[in-house]
Amino acid sequence: MVQKYQSPVRVYKHPFELVMAAYERRFPTCHLIPMFVGSEVVNEEVSEDGSVHRVERRCALDVDAPRLLKRIAGVDHVYFNQKNTLNKRERTLHIESRNESFSNRVVVHETCCYSVHPENEDWTCFEQTASLDIKSFFGFESTVEKIAMKQYASSINKGKEIIEYYLNELEVEGILHVPRWIPPSRSLPQPTSLSTSPAVLPKHVGAPALCAPHASDPNDGSGGLEAKQDGGAPQTDGLTEILAGTPEDKLDADYIKRYLGDLTPLQESCLIRLRKWLQETHKGKIPKDEHILRFLRARDFNMDKAREILCQSLTWRKQHQVDYLLETWNSPQVLQDFYTGGWHHHDRDGRPLYILRLGQMDTKGLVRALGEESLLRHVLSINEEGLRRCEENTKVFGRPISCWTCLVDLEGLNMRHLWRPGVKALLRIIEVVEANYPETLGRLLILRAPRVFPVLWTLVSPFIDENTRKKFLIYAGNDYQGPGGLVDYIDKEIIPDFLGGESMCEVPEGGLVPKSMYRTPEEVESEDVRLWTETIYQSSSIFKGAPHELVIEIIDAASVITWDFDVCKGDIIFNIYHSKRAPQPPRKDPLGAHGITSPGLNNVQLIDKSWTLGQDYSMVESPLTCKEGESVQGSHITRWPGFYILQWKFHSMPACSATNLPRVDDVLATLQVSSHKCKVMYYTEVLGSEDFRTACCDVQSLGSMTSLESSHSGFSQLSAATVSSNHSQSSSMISSY
Repeated sequence: MVQKYQSPVRVYKHPFELVMAAYERRFPTCHLIPMFVGSEVVNEEVSEDGSVHRVERRCALDVDAPRLLKRIAGVDHVYFNQKNTLNKRERTLHIESRNESFSNRVVVHETCCYSVHPENEDWTCFEQTASLDIKSFFGFESTVEKIAMKQYASSINKGKEIIEYYLNELEVEGILHVPRWIPPSRSLPQPTSLSTSPAVLPKHVGAPALCAPHASDPNDGSGGLEAKQDGGAPQTDGLTEILAGTPEDKLDADYIKRYLGDLTPLQESCLIRLRKWLQETHKGKIPKDEHILRFLRARDFNMDKAREILCQSLTWRKQHQVDYLLETWNSPQVLQDFYTGGWHHHDRDGRPLYILRLGQMDTKGLVRALGEESLLRHVLSINEEGLRRCEENTKVFGRPISCWTCLVDLEGLNMRHLWRPGVKALLRIIEVVEANYPETLGRLLILRAPRVFPVLWTLVSPFIDENTRKKFLIYAGNDYQGPGGLVDYIDKEIIPDFLGGESMCEVPEGGLVPKSMYRTPEEVESEDVRLWTETIYQSSSIFKGAPHELVIEIIDAASVITWDFDVCKGDIIFNIYHSKRAPQPPRKDPLGAHGITSPGLNNVQLIDKSWTLGQDYSMVESPLTCKEGESVQGSHITRWPGFYILQWKFHSMPACSATNLPRVDDVLATLQVSSHKCKVMYYTEVLGSEDFRTACCDVQSLGSMTSLESSHSGFSQLSAATVSSNHSQSSSMISSY
């Protein structure tokens, strides 16, 4: 398996030329990197005007590996080849490293780049990517991988010390400025195109970070891209795109430390890679970095597992309009009077504090008066408010605060709280919150737990993630008042008065909900707008041989068909067809093609088998293949009136051309999609051409509306209306985002 690493952008608050001067001093050997034995120049070139220098070196490393492993490998040193390209005109240095030793067994590839900060020309940016592919190594593949990744992580931290050491050395020597390169006068002699003297060039080559500490990974640790104290350098806030001229957003290392917390290099890499994947598949609606990080933490930074649950959650939020819940949800009066929970200051760590007097809550009365859906909606609004308060506290306390503390008072809890419908509602709420708000609970303090509590705990604990359960602290009776109790986690002046503290708490005291407010199940079902059905999106199942099709009748040829869909499961092919004939109503045949049972109302097939492509209907867009987890938004400007058919079709893996036998990958891919089934959630709308242009302008001016959009300024600003690929055969747009 290939291990990959991608660093955040790290910033030196020093000019590019001065950083290069410091970087040169670590060659041919560096006492700060004992394992970097030495290096020799094998090739060196200079452009005619002297602006571009290319250096190729062979570096020897004394890898910190067990003696047994070195004996089996038969080597003491490992050799790497590095190619450097210094462009003085553009003020960039590109470094590419590959291993020479054991290249048929282990493939190490690293690329690094120094460049000038786009908003402050007196600062220097650095980023790097690396990959490690161990094909075979005498049966020690796992050991070699652990050694390599451990040393690589160590080198990331060592890089800062090395570059800062030489910058300080330059300062002691009085070298505070290195002039920029100036194009030579045409009247002066031009340099030769090839130089063989190592002294002509700066030695911009370093030991590969996968095997030795690399000086090319700076992190000055002085507050990210904050305003420079001296001089008139333009101010930046650490939330801007780092590299100029790149279409992809970059995360700054100091921004990560300030707003997301201390992460290991590999954790940083997981965050950046998952974020990059979301940019490629969910353009225009990227969740905030804090939100992505929560899902990574929930799966111990397993990229594949985190990506799966994050995509499911994003689809859930979109389908049920959760991003707009705080603006649209008005808590009913019965909740304001009888729901015994509310926000109350913060704990000692600056986390928002939520207090729930569960023992005083009439759960049966609330369920009978409101219904399960309204209670769920209210709990979701609490979680959304918690996310907002965490962001505010991060700014107030000047450190990352990504979760909150919940204090649950169980005084008054008895058997009436174990009412079966109430427990069922509680379990469903826990299930939804666990799936969509992972790692948002920093600590749960359960106070005054009565004897009946173990019964309730036995019922709900299986639905709570193990990592979440570890954050529970349970106190029986008045144990919370002594050492190790509340005062260890909450300041005394903030402890609520009903718990013996000094703070007046405005959380409702609860009580029994009057039976006059109860509603029958029929009334609840008819009056309560269910969270799961309040959506503009529709869902459909796509089977192999049974595509889902939607017909849109167009009267005005200048209309615009817009669509927005998420591929929830499997891979699909999206097509758009036009026909002058109206498709027949959906077949009532219980069996679909290939004998597959019709999936029901969420699968509609309109194109008759007797129709011939090119005669009865025509394709107006090139087919678009969409992978599982992708979100796709686009539009088509119609050229003719008639009937347009949007089709989502099961995507089969291509057959092997050399044999009729199926490939292993094909078989595995087929097994991953149960019963050849895919699932799509979609929304379509028809706009007039003028309305469409107005909508595009509105989207461009407003940007993304989602509450989870990245707070990194300049990030995720590509709206769906502006991200598109034009097809030459028709004036239309299809974009995968």
